[in-house]
Amino acid sequence: MKRLLPITLVAALTGLAPAWAADWEVPNRAGAIAETLAQVADGDTLRLAPGEYAETLVLGRPVILDGQGHATLDGRGLGSVITVTGPGVTVQNLTVIGSGSSHQEIDSGIKLTKTAKAPQILNNVLLGNLYGVDIHGAKDSLVQGNRIEGRLDHHMNSRGNGVYVWNAPGAVVDGNDIQYGRDGIFVNNSKKNTFRDNLFRDLRFAVHYMYADNSEVSGNVSVGNHLGYAVMFSTRVKVTGNVSLNDRDHGMMLNYANQGEFRGNYVKGAKGKCTFLYNAHKNDFSGNWFEGCGIGIHFTAGSAGNRIVGNAFAGNRHQVKFVSSKWVEWSEDGQGNYWSDFAGFDVDGDGIADAPYRPNDSMDHVLWTQPAAKLLMGSPAVQLVRWSQSAFPALLPGGVIDSHPLMRPERPEAARKVEQDG
Repeated sequence: MKRLLPITLVAALTGLAPAWAADWEVPNRAGAIAETLAQVADGDTLRLAPGEYAETLVLGRPVILDGQGHATLDGRGLGSVITVTGPGVTVQNLTVIGSGSSHQEIDSGIKLTKTAKAPQILNNVLLGNLYGVDIHGAKDSLVQGNRIEGRLDHHMNSRGNGVYVWNAPGAVVDGNDIQYGRDGIFVNNSKKNTFRDNLFRDLRFAVHYMYADNSEVSGNVSVGNHLGYAVMFSTRVKVTGNVSLNDRDHGMMLNYANQGEFRGNYVKGAKGKCTFLYNAHKNDFSGNWFEGCGIGIHFTAGSAGNRIVGNAFAGNRHQVKFVSSKWVEWSEDGQGNYWSDFAGFDVDGDGIADAPYRPNDSMDHVLWTQPAAKLLMGSPAVQLVRWSQSAFPALLPGGVIDSHPLMRPERPEAARKVEQDG
C-alpha cells in the first residue's frame, strides 16, 4: 500500500487517523475477530456487531477495537481475555468477561504488556475477571471511563485488583467506576502515574501505593471500603481533593511515605482513623477535613517534620493521638487548625482563637498505654488531674500544641462530590 508523505504529515499534525485507515464490520460468529485482525492495516478500526464473541485476543498492531456498546468478549476462563502487545492500540465500548483465575499469570480482562506503547482502554465494561486491567510495563497507558466489577467468589484478599499498575511510567487511570475485587488501584514499582476522578466501592483499599514516587492521586471518591488511600514506601506523592466516606479502618494511611502533599481531602466516618501515619516524615497536610472518625489523626513510629495547618477536625472521638515528651507546633504564620471540641474565644474577631489548643493530656497518654485505665475515667482523681492540667499547662507532658486555632472551619471543594454523603 502506498502512503503519501503529505497525508502522513497532516495526520501527524492533526492527531487524526491516517487517511487510508479503514473500518471493518466484524460479524458475530466464531473466530470472526481473529480472521479480521489477520487482514487489517495499521490504524484500521474493527467494529463489532452486537452479540457475544467467545474469543481471546492478542492485539499486536495499532488498531481500534470498538464494541460499539453492544458487543461482549468472553474469554471462557482461559488466561487474559485481551492482551495488548503492540503500540497505539485502542479498546473501547466493549464488555469483557471470563478471564482465567491465575494470580501468577495475572489473568485479566485486559492486559497491557511492556511492548504496548500508549494504549488506550476507553469506556468498557469489565465484569467478573480476576483482574480488570493489568498495566504491566506499558508506558503512557490511558485507562478511562470504564466500569470494572471484580469477583465475589473468593475471599477479598484472594481476589484480583480492579487496575494493577506495575513499572508503567506515565500511566493515567481516569474517571473509572471500580467495585468489588481486592484493591481498586494497586501500584507497585511505578513512577509518575496519575489516578484521578475515579469511584471506588466495596474494596479492601481504594488506592494502594507501593514504591511509587512522584505520582498524583486527585479527585477520587472512596465509599465503604476497608481503607481509602494507602501510600506506602513512596516519596513525593500528591494526594489532593479526594473523598473518603465511611471507609472502615482508615481514610488515609501513610507508611514510610515522605515529602508528600495531602491537601484538600474530605475524610468522614472512618470507624478507625481518618488519617494514620506510621514512620512518615516531612509531609504537608493542609486544608483537609477530618470528621466523625474514631481518631482524627494518629502519629506513631517516630513520624516527624510534618506540616499540619489549615485542617478541620470535626467531631472525632479523639481528635489527635500523638505521644511525645516535646511540644510539636501545629500552626504557621499565625494560622492553625479548626477543632470542634475547643471552646475558645476570639475577642478581637480576627478568626483566630485567643488561647492555644492542646488536644491531648497526660490522661490520654495513660489510656493509650494502659487501656484498662478506662474504668477510672469518671473518677474524681482523673477529673482533678485534667482540671489541673487545663489550669496549669506547664503540667502537661508534651505533644501537639496549636497556638493559633481557627474559630471557623473551611470545607474543602472535594466535599461537593458527596454533598448528600453518598
